[in-house]
Amino acid sequence: MNDTTNLKRRGFLNTAALGLVAVQASLMGAAQAAPAGARPSAGSGISPASNTFTDIRQIRAGMLDVGYVDAGPRTGTPIVLFHGWPYDIHAFIDVVPILAAAGYRVIVPHLRGYGSTRFLSPDLLRNGQQASFTADAVAFLDALKIERAIVAGFDWGARIATTLAALWPQRFNALVSVSGYLIGSQEGNIKPLAPKAELQWWYQYYFATPRGELGYRENTHAFARLIWELASPEWKFDDATFARSAKSLDNPDHVAISISNYRWRLGLAPSEPQYEDLELRLARFPDVAVPTITMEGEANGAPHPDPKNYAKKFLKKYEHRHLARGVGHNLPQEAPRDFAQAILDVAKWI
Repeated sequence: MNDTTNLKRRGFLNTAALGLVAVQASLMGAAQAAPAGARPSAGSGISPASNTFTDIRQIRAGMLDVGYVDAGPRTGTPIVLFHGWPYDIHAFIDVVPILAAAGYRVIVPHLRGYGSTRFLSPDLLRNGQQASFTADAVAFLDALKIERAIVAGFDWGARIATTLAALWPQRFNALVSVSGYLIGSQEGNIKPLAPKAELQWWYQYYFATPRGELGYRENTHAFARLIWELASPEWKFDDATFARSAKSLDNPDHVAISISNYRWRLGLAPSEPQYEDLELRLARFPDVAVPTITMEGEANGAPHPDPKNYAKKFLKKYEHRHLARGVGHNLPQEAPRDFAQAILDVAKWI
């Protein structure tokens, strides 16, 4: 992507951003237009003073009571944004108003183990396997009665968005995925990587031990901040920015879900029978038959595949965008205008 294209896109987004005040007004009325079963909390919209989401809704979906943001006009095309680990919905704090101002309905759920999302029963396994998040997402959108949507995400969220687009292209009709095709399998993870690549996964092996689980439980915020710094070495976030998201990691199930996720990848944590069919389908590494834009930041310090290795997985109109300027792993928060523009562009390809 050349500089001229970048400037044109930024010009469009600057214009869209001018509609933020109007979007905030519409968000204040969103509680009155919520879908059946949704329960608005106190406050509304995006607070300019604190720059945080203040209208977190709750809806029962599958085995969860999901906390989520629902912004923009209810008649707009739904866009669902999925965050990663160890981040939260505030990764999209500057993306949501841009998309809402462009007329889209923007939905951002807390994943299981984050924020106000809770399991409905204390007896349910705190499972972090790949397919559990896919099933959560489908149940969540079923509860909201959303039949078709554009999906996007980064890190764990990119994996969720890609699994949805790959398995149900008739329902999830466009995709933006940071770091591209991230669908995996336990069998595929058996083969070791080159030593340098394995080094990037140090925390996965740490979490495989009782010491690692205890270490993460006792030092969750400090650990998460270290991951932020390693994954985005040129992102100069401040204490308040980190603290805003770190609150979501205080979820009582966060540590268990995180440990389960990384242990499951190595075959060290159990799968649940209800996800067997989904995992089998994902283990075949299905192609993605919807318009897609993949993205990567030049300064991404987290493990990520080479775009050349996954480009052929996307069968419809496809483009990869490489962002320079020190953009790291948390691309939506570090480069929100570029991320939002990718969604606006892929929406035109449907």
